[in-house]
Amino acid sequence: MQNGSRVSFGAEPSQADCVFCQPKTIATNVLKETANFRLVADHAPLVEGHVLIIPKQHYACYGAMPSELDAEFFALKQEAQRFQQHYYLSTIFWEHGIFHQSVFHAHMHCFPFGQLDEKQYTLCQQLCAEVVQTRDDVRSWYATQGQYFYLEPESAFLFAPQTEDYIRIIQGIFWPKVSTLNHQKIWHSSQQRQKEGVAHIAATFAKWRQFEQQEASV
Repeated sequence: MQNGSRVSFGAEPSQADCVFCQPKTIATNVLKETANFRLVADHAPLVEGHVLIIPKQHYACYGAMPSELDAEFFALKQEAQRFQQHYYLSTIFWEHGIFHQSVFHAHMHCFPFGQLDEKQYTLCQQLCAEVVQTRDDVRSWYATQGQYFYLEPESAFLFAPQTEDYIRIIQGIFWPKVSTLNHQKIWHSSQQRQKEGVAHIAATFAKWRQFEQQEASV
């Protein structure tokens, strides 16, 4: 879908070729299920603790998700934040609002990257098209503009679908975080991350189970 083209709203029929619509394909990576969402360990994690929040119903992106699911979504986001803050670093949320999306089903990345430094935060402020106040802002953008990408360190930033800006965010924020946490000198492909991620996923699961026990005892 190109910027400004017709958008669709509400849940769409499950797609046979969508991996997130086929529970069996992601079952081994599911950390938690709620009525309408799954919390899933990413199959090609950028870092240990990298998880996704995926709606069970097929929405093109979170801009297409109805407000009726917001409370449940927020609760799961907060749980992911508590988990990552406890075992790793503070959370940065990221979504491809169809723009450069690899799986065409809404999914929110939760990266335990820690806080942005002043230069990185300024970059977000300079490039963003809108500072998001509520989820309705994302829905409104999607309804009128179409594609976007979204980053939420502390404030939530919505970006226009500009490839140059997208690359600057990847290079200025993602790469410094990944290279520091993983001690990497080059960016690894998805295929490389899948192989390396087996240990990351196992460690994430082990820590998640400990986290669940701690949460249950509170």
